[in-house]
Order: sequence, then C-alpha cells, then structure tokens
Amino acid sequence: MPVHGLRDDLDFRSDNVASVSPAILEALMEAGRVGAPAYGADTWSLALERRLGDLFQAEVAVFPVATGTAANALALSALCPPWGVIYCHRLAHIEEDECGAPALFTGGAKLELLDGADGRLEYNLLAAALAAAPVGVSHRMQPAAVSLSQVSECGTLYRPDEIAAIAALCRRHGLHLHMDGARFANAVARLGCTPAALANLAGVDVLSFGATKNGAFAAEALVFFRPDLAADFRYRRKRAGHLLSKQRFLAAQLLAYLDDNLWLANAAHANDMASRLAAGIAALPGARLLYPVEANEVFVTLPEGTAARLEAAGVGFYRWGGEDRDTIRLVAAFDTAPAAVDRLVALLAGSLDERGNSA
Repeated sequence: MPVHGLRDDLDFRSDNVASVSPAILEALMEAGRVGAPAYGADTWSLALERRLGDLFQAEVAVFPVATGTAANALALSALCPPWGVIYCHRLAHIEEDECGAPALFTGGAKLELLDGADGRLEYNLLAAALAAAPVGVSHRMQPAAVSLSQVSECGTLYRPDEIAAIAALCRRHGLHLHMDGARFANAVARLGCTPAALANLAGVDVLSFGATKNGAFAAEALVFFRPDLAADFRYRRKRAGHLLSKQRFLAAQLLAYLDDNLWLANAAHANDMASRLAAGIAALPGARLLYPVEANEVFVTLPEGTAARLEAAGVGFYRWGGEDRDTIRLVAAFDTAPAAVDRLVALLAGSLDERGNSA
C-alpha cells in the first residue's frame, strides 16, 4: 500500500511529530458519523479483538488505550504486585520517559536497571540478577516481571530466539514477560517474520502494541496472550481513567492501521528512510554511527559544534546523553520524504570539511 502525504521538512526529532495516515483519519471520520454503544460495546471494539487474535494466531484479550505510557504501566500493573521487581534495560522507556508511571500503577513496584550493549537487555546479566535475587526474603522486594523494548531505545532489535531465551529464563524463575512495542511494527517490517514470532510464540505474556508513532492519531492496544492475566484488567483500566466512553475512536484507528497491512507499509517506509539516512551519514568524514541502524532511528556522533550548526539551519533532532553533547538522535517516520533525508545529508556534508572537522 503506498504511503501518502510525505513531509519534506527537516524535523527528525521523533516519529511522534509525524502526521496521521489518511486511511486512519478517514476511519475516525467514519466512526464519528454515527452513534454507537459506549465503553467498548461497539462493533469496532469487538472486531478489534478478533482481528488481533487473527494477527497473532492466538486467543487474546485486547484493551485499547490512548497512550504508550498507559499501555506499559497498566500492563505491568497486571503482571507485578506492589512488592515486585521489574527488570529492564537502564535506557528503557519505562525508566527514562514515563515519570514513574509503572511505580504508580503497580502501587509501588521497583524497576531494576540492567546493562546491555546497544540498548538491549543481555541474557547473562539478567540471569545473574535473577540468580542473586533475595527470593522469599520478607524484607526485600521480590522478582516479578521483565520488560523488553521492541524496538530498543537505541534503535536495535531483539530477534525471536533472543526473546524466547529470555522468556524461558522468566518461566524458570516464575516471572512474567512484558514487551513495550511502541515500535513493534518497525521490528516486524525489518525482520520479515510474523508478528507472533516476535511476541506470543517467543513467550511474551503481554504486548503493548503501538500505533501512535506509526500513523495513528492516538491509539495503542494492550494484547494479553494469556487471557487469565487479564481477568480483572477491565477494573484496572477503568480505575486508572483509561476506559474511554467513546472507545470506538481508538478501535477504529487500530482497525484501519491493520487494514491492507498499512502498519507494515508505514513501518517499512520509516525503516527505509532511516537506512537511507544512515548510508549517507556513514559516507561523511567525521560522522560516526553510534549503534547499528536496524529500524527507524539513527544515532550519530558529530564533531564539536556540528549539532549547533544543524540546529541553526532548522534541523529538528534530540541530543543523546545531554544538551551539551554532539551525539544526536534522528528519527524517520512513515511520512518522511526521501528528499528530506537527502537535504539533511547535504547539510551535514556542508558542515564538515574533508578531514571530518566542523566547517
């Protein structure tokens, strides 16, 4: 399915700055032309659970919410008691960007931060942490869950076998496995595997299935692959203020997102634009890619002063590791135009001399 309405601006701050896919806007308009039962009893919401069950080839329980933070924090609240420990990478979104929401929604659970190259949780480090955990000690918080970000905060991917190994480790220790899938589509599109291979078949218990960063207006879905874990989830969602009375507007977005594989077409385009950008940057003297470019994010270290020159030229990006750093993050989106990528590479080239110094 073709991608429409490509942006040729130089705003690479995030895929959150992107527009909304026309098909999703049309679905919202269609849902707004009629009345419908409230609180998820509408035909869109009922169809969504069947649709996601078909997508993952499994029995699922599905709960649409409006934000990724709500999806992650509410999912973890279903997997982790107030005295529980959630193991995650130290750069995970639930640690860096959710203002303590997991602790709030779980009633006090603690995040245990672990290292791992390129933003991915390493099996051996997790295994060592679980082996050393004070299980059964009443004075200490207890291991309860592991959370993986797919795509990681460094733009890298977990392969199915890596997820399966971590899931098996979780099962041996009696832990649940959550996946923050804000960019899950980008991972599926890049790896070319089935959605199930990266989620339920690999042992994930609950997936935060993201759409907002990939063409939706505001829509995420919590997908429980073990419906027993969702037995009381409807009360958690309501109590947290995330049961929308007009839930059809969330479900309509997600259905349109899945129609004709729009979600994968959008993600593939974003990935391709990031690869195009990375290839252009790699050819420039003095610019160094910080992590492998596996999805739609590019991290690059530049000579001192180059980032400020890009800012002055109107390029939008986030600095990585501090506002005084010349390591920056550039994110391609489903509506990023190839011409915008090429203009950015040309600007970078003009900011660097032949020795790779800031011009």
